[in-house]
Amino acid sequence: MNDVNSPRSAERVPLVTMRRFDPRRLRALVLKESLQAMRDPSTLLIAFVLPVVLLFLFAYAVSLDVSDVRIGVVQEAPSASAQELAAAFAGTRYLDVTFAHDRREVAEQVVSGKLRGFVVIPQDFERRLAARDGQPLVQVIADGSQPNTANYVANYTQGVVQTWRAGLGAETASTAVVLEPRYWFNAELESRRSLVPGAIAIVMTIIGTMLTALVVAREWERGTMEAVLSTPASVAEILIGKLLPYFALGMLSTLAAAALAVFVFDVPMRGSLAALLLLSAVFMVPALGQGLLISSVTRNQFLAAQIALFSGFLPAFMLSGFLYEIDAMPAPIRAITWLIPARYFVSSLKTVFLAGDIWAVFVPNLLAMAAIGMLFFLVAKRVTRKNLE
Repeated sequence: MNDVNSPRSAERVPLVTMRRFDPRRLRALVLKESLQAMRDPSTLLIAFVLPVVLLFLFAYAVSLDVSDVRIGVVQEAPSASAQELAAAFAGTRYLDVTFAHDRREVAEQVVSGKLRGFVVIPQDFERRLAARDGQPLVQVIADGSQPNTANYVANYTQGVVQTWRAGLGAETASTAVVLEPRYWFNAELESRRSLVPGAIAIVMTIIGTMLTALVVAREWERGTMEAVLSTPASVAEILIGKLLPYFALGMLSTLAAAALAVFVFDVPMRGSLAALLLLSAVFMVPALGQGLLISSVTRNQFLAAQIALFSGFLPAFMLSGFLYEIDAMPAPIRAITWLIPARYFVSSLKTVFLAGDIWAVFVPNLLAMAAIGMLFFLVAKRVTRKNLE
């Protein structure tokens, strides 16, 4: 009969034994972590103040709308129709017009950056107008150092000329093609209505990934995480107890951000609140899992913050479709975006705010976010168990 105190028996005793899941221990861990989070000013700042600041920045400071573009209008032709066209440029709210009779006057202002381009109504304007041979009526010169603004100058100018020509009369307008576009989901084409829902995804990424990585890494750094791991609590209880308070913070921040979006920034909420909460809850799974994995691997606050920034915040900001169209990215970058949870969350948020509850969009995004989140949690649990051993 073997002695339990013998070295041979000791070798067969596992260092980490399987522990039963105890709801009471989990409740105690959640309470302890919640109290610690409420007592930490930096946690409350990131969870409740930073989202408000970011939403105001994206709603008012960041805008993809271009209005009051400064251009020059050079009227070389003295005819009445040329004067009417020049007046049409001044009558649109999208352009801030400076008039001149010599293109050299406005060319210098384009070089200095005071104007973004200029339109020349040539001396033979009447002949071109009567010819109807497809010859352009005006010349447009734009500052190509800012390509987006240059495109706006060209498009606005073309729109003004077409609208003015269509209003000349039935005889002239009969040869013109007038387009009346309709824009779904955002009829006013306000970039704020697209940016604010995407900004909620950035806020959730910060709370889920960066905040979790910093807080758990701080516990590793101070040595308190080892003390928690040495308690009878199982690894699953410890991880869930650590993350549930931050899950709750993320959901509260989502509700606050949605309220700001609807009641302050005038973003329509065409979907249901239940769909928004479901999408947010599922997105918190990969966000929290990534933060937990980062903290378990690094065990250092500074390093955890850097890794969370480069692997969480920046990909969510750059590769999620929040600011830049994914279809316009190179093929290798588009392939990487499939691994970014924020890609699916941004698409879902824009849908629930601007279009409604479209489950054909939601379900694939929910499954993708859940799969990425489970992968993060499985790896984080394995790393944490290894640290315990």
